[in-house]
Amino acid sequence: MDSQDGTQQPHLVLAHKRFLLTHPDVQDIEKVRLKEEVFAMVKADDMATFYETLAEESVLDMDQSVLDTMRAKIDEEIKKFDENLMLSQYLRIIWVVLLYCVRKGGWLIFLSVLNGCPTVDLDLDFTSVNTEGKTQDGSAEIIGLDGIRVFCSSDGRKQGIRIADAEENLGESEVREAHLAKSLFYIQIGDKEKALEQLKITEGKTVAVGQKMDLVFYTLQLGFFYMDFDLISKSIDKAKNLFEEGGDWERKNRLKVYEGLYCMSTRNFKKAANLFLDSISTFTTYELFPYDTFIFYTVLTSIISLDRVSLKQKVVDAPEILTVIGKIPYLSEFLNSLYDCQYKSFFSAFAGLTEQIKLDRYLYPHFRYYMREVRTVVYSQFLESYKSVTIEAMAKAFGVTVEFIDLELSRFIAAGKLHCKIDKVAGVLETNRPDAKNALYQATIKQGDFLLNRIQKLSRVIDL
Repeated sequence: MDSQDGTQQPHLVLAHKRFLLTHPDVQDIEKVRLKEEVFAMVKADDMATFYETLAEESVLDMDQSVLDTMRAKIDEEIKKFDENLMLSQYLRIIWVVLLYCVRKGGWLIFLSVLNGCPTVDLDLDFTSVNTEGKTQDGSAEIIGLDGIRVFCSSDGRKQGIRIADAEENLGESEVREAHLAKSLFYIQIGDKEKALEQLKITEGKTVAVGQKMDLVFYTLQLGFFYMDFDLISKSIDKAKNLFEEGGDWERKNRLKVYEGLYCMSTRNFKKAANLFLDSISTFTTYELFPYDTFIFYTVLTSIISLDRVSLKQKVVDAPEILTVIGKIPYLSEFLNSLYDCQYKSFFSAFAGLTEQIKLDRYLYPHFRYYMREVRTVVYSQFLESYKSVTIEAMAKAFGVTVEFIDLELSRFIAAGKLHCKIDKVAGVLETNRPDAKNALYQATIKQGDFLLNRIQKLSRVIDL
């Protein structure tokens, strides 16, 4: 399921189209086209379970014959995976036995072993072994070949060949690759539970930290497909623990983008902005989204998270952003008009961007919140230059009516977002910037009172 360089993971494209199908602002004629595309993608990958889910949600119409065909293909593919897994184990056994017999006496012993062992049974009771490399009954010898322990009679005539710890030792790389292929197949057909179960089995057969990280990335992609934030959070924590054991910088930088997308999707815009900005020059996570979309997210999260100086240094003048920002409608005007205090142009660009934000799968749940935060930033920046200003002057600067500004500011002032007051009679706004030292003092007093109350409650419990 790894996408090619520069190509978005197909299932995330499918997830976005599914989102648009359920979006109230998408036109019906557009939904007809989207429905055809979603059905074609689901049918192409035999996503039977996902097809049933879409039918239950009335996103697609159920066609029982198509569903039965999908299930038949899935059963056939799974049977092939199981056969390949058994074949890789069997071939490994033959190779080990061949090496053992050649060491001990040549082809005659190998042929006698095969004659005495027409079938290979991997599920056997193992004889306990002493430290001298012999079974306790003395009938078999243990030969170490590439970390594989073979139980066989010394004369080659003992019935059967016993492989110690077959699941762990037989054909390590071959068995792992077979399990990984099966995991990716379950991801491809959209069977979340079986995919996670198979990925866990594959992880148990994986030694290298880098390969374990790749399995975590597959899990994260599955989490973003289903928007399972609990799975995403646990996978990110798991990846960070793996990096403590080692890991290359390329995968560490990829993880930053995954974590940034998770933070943005859970409304932690400040952390998301920092993670995105750290990854601008090293971005390789094309399986999540194109680079243009990455810059779009970076600018949006930075505007409401960074102060004016940091915004200039990290975003406005960033060469990586400057090379791409012009390709995204309204984004350049949105960013530069804010920094240049061209508020009328800012509101015009902001109106153009709202449609893109509403139709984004990750930002749509936070649309109203983001709209409020952006307006808070721009109103605060405007008022910071004045001790007092007329409402009419502010309305003219933003290209809106006096009534609109009056209603907007009253809401933000009541919510504690803006530190000013409105003199309705004089038609004037008066700013009252909070004193940082007094704010810190008040916060310290408040926290101290809270701590004292907790200590008093605790003392009562101890006295009892």
